[in-house]
Amino acid sequence: MRVGVLTGGGDCPGLNAVIRAVVRKGINDYGYEFVGFRDGWRGPLEGDTMPLDRAAVRGILPRGGTILGSSRTNLMKIEGGVERVKDNMAGLGIDALVAIGGEDTLGVAARLTERGVNVVGVPKTIDNDLNATDYTFGFDTAVNIATEAIDRLHTTAESHHRALVVEVMGRHAGWIALHSGMAAGANAILIPERPFDIDEVVGWVESRFKTQYAPIIVVAEGAHPKDGQMELATGETDSFGHVRLGGIGQRLADEIEKRTGKEARSVVLGHVQRGGTPSAFDRVLATRLGVQAIDAVHDRDWGKMVALQGTDIVRVELSAATDELKTVPTERYAEAEVFFG
Repeated sequence: MRVGVLTGGGDCPGLNAVIRAVVRKGINDYGYEFVGFRDGWRGPLEGDTMPLDRAAVRGILPRGGTILGSSRTNLMKIEGGVERVKDNMAGLGIDALVAIGGEDTLGVAARLTERGVNVVGVPKTIDNDLNATDYTFGFDTAVNIATEAIDRLHTTAESHHRALVVEVMGRHAGWIALHSGMAAGANAILIPERPFDIDEVVGWVESRFKTQYAPIIVVAEGAHPKDGQMELATGETDSFGHVRLGGIGQRLADEIEKRTGKEARSVVLGHVQRGGTPSAFDRVLATRLGVQAIDAVHDRDWGKMVALQGTDIVRVELSAATDELKTVPTERYAEAEVFFG
């Protein structure tokens, strides 16, 4: 069997570990041949490939990013896109495709499965918002990066007696904000699932200052006030219709400073959360998912995604992972609220 591999959407630590596991087990156990498609769905759309053998995956386990490159190409919005992919796969002798990505990449994979393409999916996103899997690789690394940054910001905030607002990634799901905020002892955590009351936030800030300590507010990029909309950096959207977010941290810092008279600064962690070497947890999870993905290919179990449930790697329908986002439930947020103010 000849198998294509691609990585789509935003990059994250652990992608290379999946590629390595898929290729190593596929060659060693099944004698498969592998082809890497460059830059997400653009690769099969344009027939842009690279060799993917043992030598190509040697030494990539600890590397961040992806050796295959990535993009946000949405072939479903390109006229004749599906047929071009099918024709290119046939021309290259590709029998199956392992698609590694988040909701958008795997959403396309699910649509291709319906149209007769042999696809197995692997869940990837730092946002941890894919359904049917307890965790996605990349999330643990992103949380650790954000937590370390917040730990460092505590000391400078205390030294200057200022409030610091830390903006982390999270468009529709606040998992990174929730976990990093709890781990680093934030005085408030604001997430997209729970529109915030600015008066309440200011009250938490003032309460913290009264104890002679400086407040740290962690806010997901998609968080918004009760009477407002998501703060937009631009009106631009990508090929999947997502608006580019950003700016809520600065807006919040300005409002806190205006209402309290205390100096407030905003820190946007941005893409630093995506970069660098993956954590040990993400390396192991990504490797296990890769091993199980090529087993699903061998079993010809098309239209499935490998997922972590408890401590086991299981197979679920691609549609189960992509039909609805996994957001922070009320009871999880309530655990964090205990420490606000």
